[in-house]
This record gives sequence, C-alpha cells and structure tokens, in this order.
Amino acid sequence: MWDNKGHKLSQHNAGEKGAAITRASLQILPCTVSQLLSSTKADSYVVGGREVSQASIVGVVRRSQPFENYIQYRVDDMTGPPVDVTLWVNTEAADPSQLCDGSPGTYVKVVGTLRGSEGRRSLTAYNIRCLEDLNEITSHMLEVVQAHMLPSERVGGSPWKPVNDKYPSSRLSTIQTEVLHVVSKCCGHEGISLDDIKTKLDYLSLPTIRRSLEFLMKEGNIFTTIDEQHFKSSG
Repeated sequence: MWDNKGHKLSQHNAGEKGAAITRASLQILPCTVSQLLSSTKADSYVVGGREVSQASIVGVVRRSQPFENYIQYRVDDMTGPPVDVTLWVNTEAADPSQLCDGSPGTYVKVVGTLRGSEGRRSLTAYNIRCLEDLNEITSHMLEVVQAHMLPSERVGGSPWKPVNDKYPSSRLSTIQTEVLHVVSKCCGHEGISLDDIKTKLDYLSLPTIRRSLEFLMKEGNIFTTIDEQHFKSSG
C-alpha cells in the first residue's frame, strides 16, 4: 500500500493509518454550508482535505416541511446556497417539548451525517437544536476556523479534537461548555460566585448563564458550595 506522497507503507503502518483515518471520520467536524456543498467524494466525503461523515453546521431555517415520518428543512448560513436537512421523527415516541421548533427564521445547530445523491449534498440530522444565544454563531465559526486551519495530514495522524473536547459535545451546548470551563478553572474550596461568572462571560445574559448552571447541576457536572450563588466543578 502507498501513502499520498508515493512512499510504500508496510502492512502494519498501513493498518495504523487506516485506523487513524477511520477515527478521524468519526469525529463531528464543524463546517459551513458551502464547505459541505463543495465536498468531494471517492470512497468517502472529503471536506478541506479531511475525510468526514459527521458534521455540524449553524444557520437559519429558510423552510421547514413536515411529512409523516420526517421533517425536511433548508438551512442557510449565508456562505452559499442553503443545504437540505432531513430529520427523521418517531411520532409515537417523540416528546413534542423536546423537539426544536425549527420554523422559518429560527437559528439552529444541526449535527448529522453527510449524504449525497446525483451530485447534491445534504445532511441527515440526528440532532437539531434551536440556539439559545446568537453568540453561538460566532463560537461555531471559530470552531470551523480552528478545525480547518490544521494541516490535512493530521487526519492520517491524530484526529481533529475540538476546543471543548474535555466535555462531550453531544451532551453540552457551546454555552454550557463555556460556563463549565469557567467554573472548573476556580480551585478555591468556596468555588466561584455567580457574579464572577457573569464578569468572565460578560457577553452572555444572566438568565442564559443561570439556565446553563441549572442544567450542569442536574447533570452532576457542578454543585453549590457555601450558598446558592457559589459553584464548584465536580470533575
């Protein structure tokens, strides 16, 4: 087997390289819509020199159309034409309160699998979440820049890791991760106060921070200390 520079690989090295590429393709890669639509495909999809099957995008819903077992969206992040997103729904098991509204004009984060048919790219979503704070748009774009600035050879070595890979991205939103990061950096036995968290995350509203703290306490990531206004990480 040969690598992409024309050097012959041993069976052992070829196996390691193949395994690394497989691990990389299982990463959720932050992307723009234009990157997805311009992806190429041989044995697998390639975006910016990286093999990718799962991707995340952030944009505004331009159209939503419900069908019997799925909902069809068109999501636009203004980097190119909108992309089609399909969300399959189990109508019997689904809790309506847990479903994102997704009506036109709503900003959403989509995580899904990249698909293609007759040269057209689309996403089959397994999670669509309405944004709680529009700062998540900026945060996502920063993740896109970070992911795609890394040399493409990293795919064959160690897979891309997001800034917040210490906290599972499938469980925490970007804002919740930022709040947890601030709480975790405080080493004092009293923890960090709500006022100090607000000072460090001054671009977030107080209600947004409170909702994130409540979620993190329910998940067991943090706990209160000397009173209900001081928090400490359980990690």
